[in-house]
Amino acid sequence: MIGKNTIKWVHSLEMKKNRKREGLFVAEGPKVVGDLMSRFRLHTVFATEEWNGDGKLGAEVRRHTVDDDELRRLSFLQHPQQVVAVFEMNNEDEVKVDKDRLTIMLDGVQDPGNLGTIIRIADWFGIDSIICSPDTADAYNPKVVQATMGSLGRVRVTYSQLPPLLSSINGEMPIYGTLLDGKDIYQTELTRRGIIIMGNEGNGISEEVRKMVTHPILIPRFRQGESAESLNVAVATAITCSEFCRR
Repeated sequence: MIGKNTIKWVHSLEMKKNRKREGLFVAEGPKVVGDLMSRFRLHTVFATEEWNGDGKLGAEVRRHTVDDDELRRLSFLQHPQQVVAVFEMNNEDEVKVDKDRLTIMLDGVQDPGNLGTIIRIADWFGIDSIICSPDTADAYNPKVVQATMGSLGRVRVTYSQLPPLLSSINGEMPIYGTLLDGKDIYQTELTRRGIIIMGNEGNGISEEVRKMVTHPILIPRFRQGESAESLNVAVATAITCSEFCRR
């Protein structure tokens, strides 16, 4: 039997300040939990009897068997599946740029669903690192974690002020940014190394960061006349990463 205080504790981790204070975050469902177990240490598991992940649990993990009603009360999802897990955050304060590979930088991407989808896109295209501005959504937000579908277990997400970080690169690698005055991405020579910057959902890349873009690129609009005003940032990231990797 799961008490009210336990449910309250799990739900408190929906808030960033509580996650940061306790160093914990929540993930749900067999697929997501299973993928994260390879990279993050489990703290507590609440699972129905049908969940078959017990063989991977260490002796230090607190495992609580719950029924469907208790799982529903613990969950952040409309349709919870078998397991709600509390993981320990990794200590990833050190920001690294691999100058021999592609890195995604996110400048003010605030929607958790977009961030989660971008992490999943990076995983698909073999991009191991995403560096976010401080005003980008928190990667440990439950909505972000679920949107990654387990890719958070394979993609390193860190946070840093982007302008000084970009300044430190100092011409050592190309800095690509999606801008309205950029060159057609399908007509631009692209490299297998560099920074790909994606901007805020409404305002795009901030002015300070925009000044540091060395290779402005644009996904052209093919429909003439009236059409969509812009692309969703996650969709734009997928198109951009696909074009880089296709070359």
